Amino acid sequence: MKISPDCIPCFFRQADEITKRLNLSKYKKKKVFDEIAKAIPRFSLNITPPLVGRFIHNIVKKIAQKDDPYLEIKKRSNELALSLYPYLKRKLNNVQDRLKEAIKFSIAGNIIDYGVNSVTGDGEMKKKLEEILERKKVNKKFFRYAKFKKSLKKAKSILYLADNAGEVVFDKILIEEIRRIYPQKLIFYAVREKPIINDALADDAYFCGINKFAEVLSSGCDAPGTILSLCSNDFLKIYKNADLIISKGQGNFETLWGKEKIFFLFMVKCDVVAKEVKCPKEEIMLLPSIS
Repeated sequence: MKISPDCIPCFFRQADEITKRLNLSKYKKKKVFDEIAKAIPRFSLNITPPLVGRFIHNIVKKIAQKDDPYLEIKKRSNELALSLYPYLKRKLNNVQDRLKEAIKFSIAGNIIDYGVNSVTGDGEMKKKLEEILERKKVNKKFFRYAKFKKSLKKAKSILYLADNAGEVVFDKILIEEIRRIYPQKLIFYAVREKPIINDALADDAYFCGINKFAEVLSSGCDAPGTILSLCSNDFLKIYKNADLIISKGQGNFETLWGKEKIFFLFMVKCDVVAKEVKCPKEEIMLLPSIS
């Protein structure tokens, strides 16, 4: 998926938000905006939003002299999500179709996103999660559950692409459920190589315990999405050989839409993506890729 002119204000919004979080001086904040403003005219409309996001957040890290500006936010997200884990597991035990509900849990966790329309407070996060989990119906046009089940049943190896810290816990619930149904499947869980926004790293995956159910690896990419040209050869080998790829989050959707054997799990958070898939914002997606 390519950037739109409508993405440009969002790039500045993200920069504004992180400079406020870091409490940068007005001089450093202006320097961030100056660097972004100089770069925007050089960006082609044929590149993906996460590639621009990578550039912008690297500017912020350089000027702020902070390698991981979202470190404390990620820790808090992990802790909050883990505190909800027992409740979510009990909720899962009370439904007829556990796999379908686990998918909804995983998508619900996608609200933990400080790149687009962030949910910033713990109370707000819990409220939003409840709203999603209480949805009784899903739009079958965008929630292709039957097709996903067929692909899952046939797959011997699964590559699960992580999105954000905290969200890992919700992914863990889905992977646990897949393991319960299909204990022999080979499952890989891919995280980002270096800090970028609040995206999950290996430390987050291990802290949340997902390594008990899947093999954790880095994609080699340090963008807020999976840009294959930036990924490691080790990751690309697993990517190529996987029978099924489960892609979490909007950033992974933006970089991989159109690739084969992928199911995208995410919540639509911006007008540009909503227009791309022809759905309303806040729609929950279990969507097979087009090719």
